[in-house]
Amino acid sequence: MNYKEAFIEFMVRSKVLTFGDFITKSGRKTPYFVNTGNYKTSEQIAKLGQYYAACIKNHLDGIDFLYGPAYKGIPLVITAAASLYRDHHVTIPYCFNRKEAKDHGEGGHIIGYRPQNGDTAMIVEDVITAGTSVKETVPLLKSLAEDVKVARLIISVDRMEKGDGGKTAIEEIADRFGIATTPIVTVKEIVACLHNREVDGRVVIDDVMKARIEAHLAQYGV
Repeated sequence: MNYKEAFIEFMVRSKVLTFGDFITKSGRKTPYFVNTGNYKTSEQIAKLGQYYAACIKNHLDGIDFLYGPAYKGIPLVITAAASLYRDHHVTIPYCFNRKEAKDHGEGGHIIGYRPQNGDTAMIVEDVITAGTSVKETVPLLKSLAEDVKVARLIISVDRMEKGDGGKTAIEEIADRFGIATTPIVTVKEIVACLHNREVDGRVVIDDVMKARIEAHLAQYGV
């Protein structure tokens, strides 16, 4: 089993990836849902870092530091950085932001590594819908030093769905900022992995659920 398949089963066991009837923030009905807020144990956050690190290590060329947007990106960037060192012997700076600037002590928005002139960043996030955190991150990092670039965004799952404008959030981010997005897995990889496959004695994507997901993607997917 490769790390992508292991990650998919891990999400199911953690009740982060579920199947049924849901409504997304955009108001769409969807047969599957990804809720990364359901990770809640030390074992889960340690394993999550391993999966992120396995993906990140293949895309570090030219990257000077990792950045985790508050709030969900903070534990992700920390556990990913720790796993990069522990599992892959990779040392790389990381940082994250406060929502509100601190007006005492060291002050400022950034905790951890302070970006330097000409640095290139990788953003570590959970999932993206409207891409709001990325749109906030780019000007923030550029305000810290001259010619700071954001080259790549790592996320857990690509839903592969269009927004209201006909493009995915990933495509909009690429068009606006020139940022390449790499998911650990896509929804199509999830379907291929789980279709008629048991996880802890239960099939989570049977023929009926597979047809529902494919119909959803036919309507909203790319």
